[in-house]
Amino acid sequence: MSCSLLEFCRLQELKTVRDYLSHGQTEPAEKNQTAENELAWDTSDWETAWESDKSKEQEAPSVVEAKEPSGPWLQDCVVSLSPCSDLLVVAQEQKAVFLSAKWQTDDSGKEEMTLAVSWSGILSTEEGECVSSTICIPLASQKRSSTGRPDWTCVVVGFTSGYVRFYTESGVLLLAQLLHEDPVIRLKCRTYEIPRHPGVTEQHEELSILYPAALVTIDGFSLFQSLRACRNQVARAAAAGSEMIQPPPLAYKKWALQDMDNIVDHCSVGVMTLNVFDQMKNASVLGGFNASVKGSPPAMSQYVTVGGGPYTGFYYAVEGSTQPLLSHVALAVASKLTSALFSAASGWLGWNKNKNEVESAQKHRPKVEPATPLGIRFGLPDSRRHGESICLSPCNTLAGVTDDFGRVTLLDLNRGIAVRMWKGYRDAQLGWLHVPEEQVGRESSPSASRPRRHALFLVIYAPRRGILEIWAMQYGPRVGAFTVGKHCRLLYAGYRLLGVNSVTSQGWKIHTHQVCLLDPITEALRTVNVPFHLALSDKKSEGAKDMHLLKKLTTMLKSGDMEPDILESEVKALLLDIKNSSIQKQALESLLSNKNVPVLCLTNIIRALLNALQQQDAKLEDTVLLQLCSSQLELLQLYTDIHHVSTAAAFEGDSEALDTLEGIEGELSRLNPTLQRYIKFNSRPSVSFVQDAPDAPLPVQAFLLQIECAEDGQLKLIQRSEAEWTQLGSFVFWGCLCGKSPPHKICDKLQQAGINPPQLLSLLLGVCLQREKEMIQNPTECFKNLYALLVLLSNMEGAIEETWDSQSVSPWWQQARNILVQSHNSAAALLAALVAHRAAKASINSRADSKLQSEWEAVSLELEHWVVCVRQLEDVLVLQTLLLMTPIAGSVGGPAVPCSVKTLLEGGSGGITDNVSKWVFRHNLAPEQLKEIFQKMEDKEEGAGDEVSNILENTDETAELLVAVCKRFPHSLSPNLLFAHCCWEYVVQWNKDPEEGAHLCQAMEHLKLVSSPHIQLGICTMMWSTFIVKRFSAAAFLIEKVGKAPKDRLCRRDVGMGDKALTSFLGCCVQLLQILMEVTGLLVKNQCPLSFVNYCADAAVAEVPPPKLSVEEVWCGAEGPASIAELAMEQKGVHYPLVQHHCLLATLLHAALTFTLKVKPLSLFDSKGKNAFFRDLTTIQLMPSGDMDPGLVLLRQEFLLRVLTAWVQHIDDTSVPRTLPPTSGPRADWWPSLCMDLGGPLQVNPDILRRHLVCQLYSQGLDQRAEEVMLEVEDKDVLGSQLLMITGQRLSYSLLHVQNQTQPAMELLARLPPTLCTWLKAMDPSELQCPLVPLPQTSKLVGHLIEMLPENHAQYSLALHLLEAVDALTMEE
Repeated sequence: MSCSLLEFCRLQELKTVRDYLSHGQTEPAEKNQTAENELAWDTSDWETAWESDKSKEQEAPSVVEAKEPSGPWLQDCVVSLSPCSDLLVVAQEQKAVFLSAKWQTDDSGKEEMTLAVSWSGILSTEEGECVSSTICIPLASQKRSSTGRPDWTCVVVGFTSGYVRFYTESGVLLLAQLLHEDPVIRLKCRTYEIPRHPGVTEQHEELSILYPAALVTIDGFSLFQSLRACRNQVARAAAAGSEMIQPPPLAYKKWALQDMDNIVDHCSVGVMTLNVFDQMKNASVLGGFNASVKGSPPAMSQYVTVGGGPYTGFYYAVEGSTQPLLSHVALAVASKLTSALFSAASGWLGWNKNKNEVESAQKHRPKVEPATPLGIRFGLPDSRRHGESICLSPCNTLAGVTDDFGRVTLLDLNRGIAVRMWKGYRDAQLGWLHVPEEQVGRESSPSASRPRRHALFLVIYAPRRGILEIWAMQYGPRVGAFTVGKHCRLLYAGYRLLGVNSVTSQGWKIHTHQVCLLDPITEALRTVNVPFHLALSDKKSEGAKDMHLLKKLTTMLKSGDMEPDILESEVKALLLDIKNSSIQKQALESLLSNKNVPVLCLTNIIRALLNALQQQDAKLEDTVLLQLCSSQLELLQLYTDIHHVSTAAAFEGDSEALDTLEGIEGELSRLNPTLQRYIKFNSRPSVSFVQDAPDAPLPVQAFLLQIECAEDGQLKLIQRSEAEWTQLGSFVFWGCLCGKSPPHKICDKLQQAGINPPQLLSLLLGVCLQREKEMIQNPTECFKNLYALLVLLSNMEGAIEETWDSQSVSPWWQQARNILVQSHNSAAALLAALVAHRAAKASINSRADSKLQSEWEAVSLELEHWVVCVRQLEDVLVLQTLLLMTPIAGSVGGPAVPCSVKTLLEGGSGGITDNVSKWVFRHNLAPEQLKEIFQKMEDKEEGAGDEVSNILENTDETAELLVAVCKRFPHSLSPNLLFAHCCWEYVVQWNKDPEEGAHLCQAMEHLKLVSSPHIQLGICTMMWSTFIVKRFSAAAFLIEKVGKAPKDRLCRRDVGMGDKALTSFLGCCVQLLQILMEVTGLLVKNQCPLSFVNYCADAAVAEVPPPKLSVEEVWCGAEGPASIAELAMEQKGVHYPLVQHHCLLATLLHAALTFTLKVKPLSLFDSKGKNAFFRDLTTIQLMPSGDMDPGLVLLRQEFLLRVLTAWVQHIDDTSVPRTLPPTSGPRADWWPSLCMDLGGPLQVNPDILRRHLVCQLYSQGLDQRAEEVMLEVEDKDVLGSQLLMITGQRLSYSLLHVQNQTQPAMELLARLPPTLCTWLKAMDPSELQCPLVPLPQTSKLVGHLIEMLPENHAQYSLALHLLEAVDALTMEE
């Protein structure tokens, strides 16, 4: 890799710039335009020193002839380019043009950077002054998010009047300084650079200004702060005309350079410290023999000047010898509102002034501080030679000097001597390139502790010859030369961003161009690119060159836009040019992994490389590369052979395979309905990339990545991903399976390549399984070819061992079964197993003894394994078809989990049932539907006639599929097991989202349908301990704490569900505990309501035998976790009184939340009862016994009475629409009977509850319901007295409290006995919920009173009077 000249920017409107600066005058064109771009001098005497392989001159693209004469106008201008290449300043005399960077899109759609005019105008403000020097200084951003781009760029301009003015990119004047009254000769800047070595002194930033006899250096930090302050002040004043804040002053030093006749250029080297020897030498020379030497050498600032008398001068200013001067900054602020002049002791500036203001400014020129004398230390005297320019290297150790003799001299600044000189470079322009070492590859990268190396190159532009040269330092050869135009300008800044330090520069990536060439003819800016290795020599250069060749190869491969022939020749040349074998190996690996290289190119390139390696001397490191080339060439040949066979003309298959596969069509016809349903449910639309499709052609790079060559010479397949594995298998075998390629030719190629047959078997079956749809669409053709391939692969060497006994299991066929049972593509796995079964049978028969073969069929254990495998795969196909059914819209649950034989076996004995229960949950199949389906199956099995045999013909497809699965798994999907698993699945899903109370209700319904009491008991116990008891206890404590039905927020915080969901949850708790009590009663001998106080179920004698859990014969090998039914069978029995105790609490909580009653439920129990709550139901706890405290009994009685009252109010609620009686909720009919049942355990007299219920029903006007309950009341006398009061309240309301009283009613009231009349007036009808009741109902109620009250009762006579009064009212109406 060699030097290059890269164009990175174009200049717009350069002709307009020239016309503006030249006042519209153009220079005449040269007569011979072509001669500008050619070398026109004789170099025969000195060119011989440059002849080497690495210093050959390179020709840049010929300069395009300009359409208009341009002339050397640019050489007469002052030109400055920002280091970031985003601002170009061109000035001549009083005028200047600023060109800023812009991005635009060319005709091809590619973005390119251009420099367009952003400002133009006159910079001089005093009469007769002209621009003499200019530089562009980018200022670093102070934001933390900055990544190294400049915040803005300041343009510094020096004038012949001595003024130095600072401008923004838009031409706004920021400040002006008059530091010396002589013309400004040259402006130069030095910015911060990170020291590359620990011993290098850190240099400070500064701006140096050269006058004919003085040198001024401005501190960089002071300048940075002043420029930022001035720019901010200008922005404020332009926006609002605010008052100016005085910015910090500039700190500068001013030196009067002595002992030199003429100075035209300078460079500020920076602060340096002499070593001890040089310090003693200087002291002896200056002070003589008796000179004293200081203990530590002083720090000095070194300045180098060029000119005449002497030719080069070296100045040293000791740090601290003089104090820096402070110059006040004069600001100029322009705004739309004001235009004012701000001045200070050291500067005046302004614009848009009238004549008087200009004269006033000239009369009051600022005071100029005197300079500090600085004598020359030494120089290079040459009376006839006059220096023209000096260019400091980035490392501050070398400098290039041009003179009027056409020489370029290289100075060693540390030693103060000239070390090299070039001649023949009149009017030369210089620049430096500081190139870091590139790190390519892991092997060639240096250690982290080792500093990165840099190379230094000197760039010389000879305008009279139109040549640009690059020289290696210090004594290196010319490494590059380019023919360019004669009117170009070499732009070298020598600095970067101002305002950067060691802290802010951390992590920055400052992108700058070190050297740029401005060509006014082509209007282009080009930069020089020099690789690091050109500075090296011998072996180091070879290694670096190899790395750059590798980089060039990588770039070429990434482009991908070259013709195959050109690409092949270019890559071949690069590979052969690389000398290092490790880098050559990297290049080869990069070539093999690139997708843009055709197969033929790869083959030719690797073959050429292999031939070159074989001709070299055998080295240890070359052996690996040689083996790599040989193996890759072999793989490429295999790829080409398979591709040729696959793309050849179709062949006619043999009929022997069809004869061997007799009977498989019957299997296909039997499986066809299931296969069609499977395809129907499994065909879902999906999105995939074209290159990832199995039919997509396999790139050779993917082929090479999946096959590697082992040490023994055999090829080994590498399974990277499922998609890549399928693509490789399709490339190798799919043509054979479709009948497009002869299987025996493919197998011969694979056997010759030495690929392991078991891997080929895995690849073949993988293709069949992944491309399931294509296999099922044309099963006969695919099966025939699959059979042929299996037979050919099994006959390969290394497939089936010769010593294999047919009575043992073959590893070859066992591998095939393992692949099939792991696949989730059930249909393809089953069909492949049918074919493999026949292939194995044919292989066994061929190996059998000839005598047996003629008369008997060989019996093998291998065939038995295949029979079991086929049966398992057929079962999985039916199950998978059911699981793939799309649930109805709005159903819960996620997508179906694909299953295989392996997953079902690893799922344990309950794996099949678990999958079906998940399917039931996803489809939200009601327990009644499941029960109906099982009932129809039982009726069909009993054979109750032809009607029953066709009972499922009219059912839906879901039921048919479920019945088919249940027939395949009669033991695993027995009703008890399925209902148990469904119950558990629903409660698990409810636990994930407790707000879904319907899931828990469904779990209870499934639990009720479990007929085995042992399984039912275990499921109840596990549900209670795993999911229920924690939330149940939290709900109880919460209601106890608040004393009423809690708000929704509290329920969610403590229980994890809302208030409505909590009510449903407590109802399910009651059902669960009731089921647990019932099933415990069934399992305990001689049970009676009170016999469980002294017995525990696990210690009792069970009447019902436990069920026997079994699985299907082919699924006996299941290994995994125990099923839910097995876990349920292992559960211990529960303590019945403890279950009853919890059931009481659950019922009370459910009633309190249903009717929104105020109660503290735990306060209704004594200390023993409270301590027994929420304990393990299988343990015996100390329960309450004997008579309860009357106070607690009274509280319990009061709560039950409130429940009955609330129930009566809800059933007569007119706001609720009248429908069928609900089975749950506050209007359910079972609440009164529940309260009566609770009376016994709570020691509350049920008769009191019945009497209260009768009274509440009569009070509500529900006389018919009251009469039904009244029949069960035992104490008629008390009930009669209570009903007498209700009757009196009704009659009192009819006679006394009705607004429109009738005259007969008034007459009747007058005829009543005084005692009765007084009693009626004392009645309060407002206590009745429904006081207005028809008189016939009241008359009937009085009749019941007469029957209840005995004749000797104190209120019997009053009842008789009431009867007469009601009868009289009834007759009058």
